[in-house]
Amino acid sequence: MTLPSTMRAMVLTRHGDMDAYDWREDWPVPVPGAQQVLIKVAACGLNNTDVNTRSGWYSKAVTDATTGGGFDTVDDEDPSWGGAPLAFPRIQGADVCGEVVAVGTGADAALLGKRVITDNWLRDWNDPLDKNKTGYYGSEIDGGFAEYTVTDYRNVGAVECDMTDAELATFSCSYTTAEGMLSRAGVTGDDTVLVTGASGGVGSALIQLAKRRGARVIGMASEAKHARLSALGADALLPRAPDNLAAALRAATGSDTVSVVADIVGGQGFADVIDRLARGGRYTCSGAIAGPIVDLDLRTLYLRDLTFHGSTVVTPQIFRDLIGYIERGEIVPMLAKTYPLEQLREAQQAFIDKAHTGNIVVIPASR
Repeated sequence: MTLPSTMRAMVLTRHGDMDAYDWREDWPVPVPGAQQVLIKVAACGLNNTDVNTRSGWYSKAVTDATTGGGFDTVDDEDPSWGGAPLAFPRIQGADVCGEVVAVGTGADAALLGKRVITDNWLRDWNDPLDKNKTGYYGSEIDGGFAEYTVTDYRNVGAVECDMTDAELATFSCSYTTAEGMLSRAGVTGDDTVLVTGASGGVGSALIQLAKRRGARVIGMASEAKHARLSALGADALLPRAPDNLAAALRAATGSDTVSVVADIVGGQGFADVIDRLARGGRYTCSGAIAGPIVDLDLRTLYLRDLTFHGSTVVTPQIFRDLIGYIERGEIVPMLAKTYPLEQLREAQQAFIDKAHTGNIVVIPASR
């Protein structure tokens, strides 16, 4: 295959609003280095990390909800997920589905021609379980908001299934995040799990993956989205922010407590969901889209013997397990809408507006 020397890409030039993106049609096609593969991108999913990194929301100087707008208070020393400065220009996009079209020295040549999805967590492969030696695809290195991208061959997985490229691009970030949360909390079939933000990519993944473990699942989302979430197997669905969460939970399930809260929302509703944890319950969190600063009564934490789990970096096995779930048909894609890559700004605004259920994906035009 003859590869072009330049490509189209959406390039992030700084932290800020949507105008921080620069559409380029002359960006150099990356060359795979040692142990890397070159992927021709067929589709790339959006996620909250894209928004939070662009806007600088990860900075401790920011205390607001994730609104998608740039923040004037960003501290340039800690604006990325890892609390370190980001190098610009940067191509974002972590959820790639595409074809391996070239391999570097030491990479697995058997991947050539394979349709793959990407594992977002960059690791020291001499010590892959060390969480202090990690980076994120589309953050510490360039990602998939382009026609071509490179990554370590151990960060891709070939997938054999009948799903479209766009459908496959909905899985990696959301489902590995959700599986990591459930694994940290040790969710089993004996649990009842309350999922906040259940209509988003991670939320809908939490419903499916918790049901896969045999748990009883209650989702919180806007009523207009309940029908689609019910089809995923949710046992009960509550409004996104009920006036009385205890009463709503009791009316839907017969009990006003749960054993696990899987939270990606935070914000003002945090104290309410914590109060719904039964004695010995577990709280697992991988997001705070409604705001990172919350009220916590420490008496609730210690008198009820609660356990809190923060969940970000996942083990490599979770990505491998995810591919198995896909190929065996144990989970289904939640594709909300696709946009051309050059309309990434519009796609990201739709993602921020949260009128959708599932994931939004951008598609580079084929040429």
